[in-house]
Amino acid sequence: MIKSKKEIVAMLLAGGRGSRLRELTINMAKPAIHFGGKYRLIDFTLSNCCNSGINTVGVLTQYNPLELNYYIGIGSDWHIHRPNGTVTILPPYAGLKGGRWYKGTANAIYENIDFVDRYEPEYVLILSGDHIYKMDYYSLLEYHKKKGSLVTIAATRVAWDQTNRFGIMNIDNNNKIYEFEEKAKNATSNLASMGVYIFNWKLLKKYLIEDDKNPNSSNDFGNDIIPKMLEDRLDIFAYEFKEYWRDVGTVESLWKANMDLLKENSKLNLYDNNWNIYSKLYNHPPHYVGETGKVNSSILSEGCIIHGEVQNSVLSPRVYIGKHSKVIDSVIMPNVIIKDNVILERVIVMEHVVVKSGTIIKNRNDKIFIVKDT
Repeated sequence: MIKSKKEIVAMLLAGGRGSRLRELTINMAKPAIHFGGKYRLIDFTLSNCCNSGINTVGVLTQYNPLELNYYIGIGSDWHIHRPNGTVTILPPYAGLKGGRWYKGTANAIYENIDFVDRYEPEYVLILSGDHIYKMDYYSLLEYHKKKGSLVTIAATRVAWDQTNRFGIMNIDNNNKIYEFEEKAKNATSNLASMGVYIFNWKLLKKYLIEDDKNPNSSNDFGNDIIPKMLEDRLDIFAYEFKEYWRDVGTVESLWKANMDLLKENSKLNLYDNNWNIYSKLYNHPPHYVGETGKVNSSILSEGCIIHGEVQNSVLSPRVYIGKHSKVIDSVIMPNVIIKDNVILERVIVMEHVVVKSGTIIKNRNDKIFIVKDT
């Protein structure tokens, strides 16, 4: 086996089904979901890797991987596939033990120990492919080294009523973690794991092998690996991230993250030339706003044709909006046709949907309505 030594290798977990996104993930994995008009969720993590100078990335896929695999390809659109860098798709495979699904996040890395070992890294960076944020992973690595940490967990403050969705940690004055609980019911802190970890590879490999031998383990980082390391009194530190970060695990959080982009001083700046968010390039014509078209505080992607009114909405590529139609506070996925005399408010329209003339959906509830057919 040819080896190419790297200081750090990134392993991007992209196999989640995302069942709380309901109909949006019926035919594709959660990281492939469209976001912000021209992007998909996984674009942010891959772009972070590129901008951070991390050019060896394994992408672990599982649920409905076809669309995601095609989209990523060899990673050239994210400027990672270069002479000294690569993106490698790592689906579950049949080995000596037969074929099986990844049993958990830790098991997914365990099953790909050989892939990591071929680069002989000192560190491994574990990432999720379905979060919206911009982070310099190199700064995270420098922090890891400065602290003399064996494990570093990127963390952010979340609303107290959301703590049961995350791994919650308590830290001392030096940011050393002394307590970690996955999806705590009665949290004593609101400092949540972002699902971004740096491990010293030799140490992690040892724990992964031991974890695989434990029949009572769920083979998960938050439930098993991190608690066991804390039990063994290892030096584990939190890296508190204070910039924009969203876990878009629900339809409502996906909608809200899209709406965040429309704020005049959005905390997630997509127009920063020093930290580009890359995506797969398609050859679409420019968008067009007709004589009767009106657009206010919205994102229009390439190929859109607007003859109606768009207010505070995000339109993906090749969306058509007919005359006398109104789209308000909504997210429209690619290749949608909205015919004449339609009103849509606070909805997400799935891709390839044709919304019939005269359709009126004025959703005023906190629960966002998904339009899949009319």
